[in-house]
Amino acid sequence: MTKEPEPTSKAAKPTRRIDARSLRGLAHPLRMSILEALSLDGPATATGLSQRLGENTGTVSWHLRHLAEHGYIEEETGRGTKRERWWRAVSDTKLLNPAEFSEDPDTRQALALYLHQLAQQYFNRTVAYLNEDWDGRWQHAATISDWRDLRMTPAQLKQLNDDLMAVVARHTPAPGSEPVPGELPVIVQIQSFPRKEQGTA
Repeated sequence: MTKEPEPTSKAAKPTRRIDARSLRGLAHPLRMSILEALSLDGPATATGLSQRLGENTGTVSWHLRHLAEHGYIEEETGRGTKRERWWRAVSDTKLLNPAEFSEDPDTRQALALYLHQLAQQYFNRTVAYLNEDWDGRWQHAATISDWRDLRMTPAQLKQLNDDLMAVVARHTPAPGSEPVPGELPVIVQIQSFPRKEQGTA
């Protein structure tokens, strides 16, 4: 299951369950890159996004309309002009359960593309951090870790993920809260999954 950490009650956001139609609407590398850019860096125009992503403005505009049609982004009203529209990511917690699409070949293909592109985005963010010059305080505070000696049942793995997301939620600020001096945006990436042992089918 892929899921953003659920916010605390003070920062509650609506939860959106991604169904087959909306998954197929999102499962495209450029659309996912556009949504990531809007989610991480805030509202932008098609022109700004095309410059950032190295794509044609017309192509970006088409994909923006597609994302809006499926409810992933919305126009920021009161800003821009008729020729230059500003778009922002819809603020919600997205929930996707891959098991729901196991019997649908068409959606399985979209799911595979979505999950692989998502993993590529996680990788790219990590590489970007490693390539940047951070002072010692941030290098000491950050971590890239893994643990390889766990053995769990599916229920135990789900409980672990729920516990981890609850910790992240406790550190998630409420919407509109004032930033603390010295704060920077922080990305927490949680990837936990079973591994087939050597010699097993």
